[in-house]
Amino acid sequence: MISVLIVDDQPLQRAGFRLILDSQPDIEVIGEAGDGAQALAQVRRTPTDVVLMDIRMPRVNGLVATERIRTDAQVTALGAPPRIVLVSALEIDEHLPAAANLGAYALLYKDAAPELLLDAIRGAAASTGASPTEFHGVE
Repeated sequence: MISVLIVDDQPLQRAGFRLILDSQPDIEVIGEAGDGAQALAQVRRTPTDVVLMDIRMPRVNGLVATERIRTDAQVTALGAPPRIVLVSALEIDEHLPAAANLGAYALLYKDAAPELLLDAIRGAAASTGASPTEFHGVE
C-alpha cells in the first residue's frame, strides 16, 4: 500500500486529488495539509511514501517544503524521506530546475490526466531516491 499525503492550500483541489487516489486499491491517503509547514509537521509524525504537493501555497511553498521534508532529521529518523510529486496550475518550466535540485521526483500540471498523476505517484513510491536522472517533469 502506497501512503500519500496531499498538500494544497485549496480544499477543493485536495478533495479532487483524494477522490482520484481513494479510487485506487494500492493507494491510501493518510492525510491532508494546507501548506508546507503543515506537511512537514505531518511527515515528522507519520511515515509517508509520497507527498503530493502544490508549488504555490501561502506560508511555506512547495519548493521550500520539499527541501525541508527531504533533509529534516525527524523525518529521516522515521526512515527514508517521502518522495515528492509537485503539482502546479501555472507554468512549470521555471520550476523544473529547482524541483529537480531539491529532490522532487516529478512536477506535473494540476490538469494532467488522472492516469498520469497515478503513474507519477506509483513511480515515486517505487523510486530508490530522487536524482537528476530520476526527475520527471511532465507537461
